[in-house]
Amino acid sequence: MGRNVGFPEEGELVVGTVKKVENFGAFVKLEEYQGKEGFIHVAEVSAGWVKYIRDYVREGQKVVTKVLRVDIKKGHVDLSLKQVNEHQRREKIQQWKNEQRAEKLFELVTQRVNVPLDAAWEQFGNRIVETFGAMYAALETVAGNQEALADEGFTGDWVPVFAQIAKENIVPPRVEIRGNFKLGCDGPKGAHVIKEALLKGLDVSTPDVRIVIQYLGAPRYAVQVHAADYKTAEDELELAQHRVLGYLKAHGGEGTLNRAEA
Repeated sequence: MGRNVGFPEEGELVVGTVKKVENFGAFVKLEEYQGKEGFIHVAEVSAGWVKYIRDYVREGQKVVTKVLRVDIKKGHVDLSLKQVNEHQRREKIQQWKNEQRAEKLFELVTQRVNVPLDAAWEQFGNRIVETFGAMYAALETVAGNQEALADEGFTGDWVPVFAQIAKENIVPPRVEIRGNFKLGCDGPKGAHVIKEALLKGLDVSTPDVRIVIQYLGAPRYAVQVHAADYKTAEDELELAQHRVLGYLKAHGGEGTLNRAEA
């Protein structure tokens, strides 16, 4: 990432490279903060007793640690290795790799518009990060919506170049949520009413959203909503629920929707 020039915050997860290992702990270069190092005390290396610290950390190793304390005046950053679980480690490493890739793509943007990299960061790069939270998040957003930069007030020759590079190199994120309808309608037209109700549920109000409904065996029907983010997916599932159950009730039927694990 390389654009953070301050200090990390307490509780933050950070990626580092082990620079030196001593019996009492390990010194770590913080990859996301320019010129900053942290220290893992031997007591924060593992939950159990550590007989040989090099059984857990070694020079050159990439580690994900939790920031315990920050003393800005002294320049000290205390870290913990044992307070990071495997899921957190994997997620943080992936996030860090994404940001490294994003910086390479941003550099490609600056080359195409012939703006020096440092100048580009000053002119619009830092504001992109402030607006979207991270450079990779910006690329993901723009890959899914080519007008996202303009919508946020960005202008300049670099904007269409950024959008094109995002479109060519980033696959927009997709999420899926699921539920199960339980539907019933008595009478000779009951099956037809249920079919029409389910067709109402396939309507979407947001572009790039896909709804799939599958028959599981009367009276159960599975519904899946695919969208760019969870909020959009949740909103569309709620609308589908209102459409299906509303139509069903209006024609003498009844039903429920239960959420399912994705």
